[in-house]
Amino acid sequence: MQDPEELLQDEDTQEELYEHFNITVDKGQEPVRIDKFLTARIQNASRTRIQACTETESIRVNDKPVKSNYKIKPLDVISILLPHPPRDKELKAENIPLDIIYEDDHVMVVNKSAGMVVHPGYHNYDHTLVNALMYHFENLPTANGERRPGLVHRIDKDTSGLLVIAKDEYSMSHLAKQFFEHTVIRNYVALVWGYLEEENGTITGNLARSKHDRRIMQVYEDEEIGKHAVTHYKVLERFNYATLVECTLETGRTHQIRIHMKHIRHPLFNDAAYGGNEIKDGPSFTKFKQFIDNCFSICPRQALHARTLGFVHPHTKKEMLFELPPPADMQLLIEKWRHYTSFKEREGE
Repeated sequence: MQDPEELLQDEDTQEELYEHFNITVDKGQEPVRIDKFLTARIQNASRTRIQACTETESIRVNDKPVKSNYKIKPLDVISILLPHPPRDKELKAENIPLDIIYEDDHVMVVNKSAGMVVHPGYHNYDHTLVNALMYHFENLPTANGERRPGLVHRIDKDTSGLLVIAKDEYSMSHLAKQFFEHTVIRNYVALVWGYLEEENGTITGNLARSKHDRRIMQVYEDEEIGKHAVTHYKVLERFNYATLVECTLETGRTHQIRIHMKHIRHPLFNDAAYGGNEIKDGPSFTKFKQFIDNCFSICPRQALHARTLGFVHPHTKKEMLFELPPPADMQLLIEKWRHYTSFKEREGE
């Protein structure tokens, strides 16, 4: 069973890694450069960060992108998407190996293993991806004197797969904008309980923290509650009482795939937070229960893997696409279901 504190730090989202500001300039404001104005107006916003945002057109005035030397006028409406630095004060570097899939001077793509927390928080400040980044990359950009590994999105502690890391201010701003505009390609592989009737489908529903348990998310029909979320799924392979699916994120919300699949009554296999660690389909025979317990032991986490990641390189503007097969635990789990299904089919002949 997953620890309650760990549930709180799972974030399958980029939404908390940037801030979106809307500012209307006062009537009596004197003309001043926008980078100077915003540096004074927004807490933790250095001039370097502001200038990086103007270079990626993440700052708009009256809905038009501006340069850092633009002089604001009274009643200008300023919109800014600003990558958020980590809020934690005490972060330490740790010599934790990184599984680097791709790296250049500006970005890096890593394979995060299941069990690793991405960002320190909620009394867990050690052994995270951020601690590893701080050790391996001493010259990462800083914000107000704090080291800031360039996180622009996260995946849950017990989800494996691909993450992109920004290595400079411009890249961080550019990637944050791509995530905000939902242009990043993110495909996941998941094993879910039950038989999905349709070959593909779309799940929509606003997501917010549960009113009864703040550790988990909930789907709300009321459009005034939570954040809009869309997940597309496609059946990859059918087993007896379980289905392998590909999930494509249109939005990136906390626990999005996990709660959306539960919402349609097909929770992820062995997802303790959303009921997937209980038998949801199949016979009541003791042998079947033993089979499921064995499966849980093989893959002691939610069966979810971030397989595909695609984005535009911030500097070269080249389209980058990465694909990574599921790790050994998920592959063994899938193979076990294949053998079980094949055996049952032969038994029925």
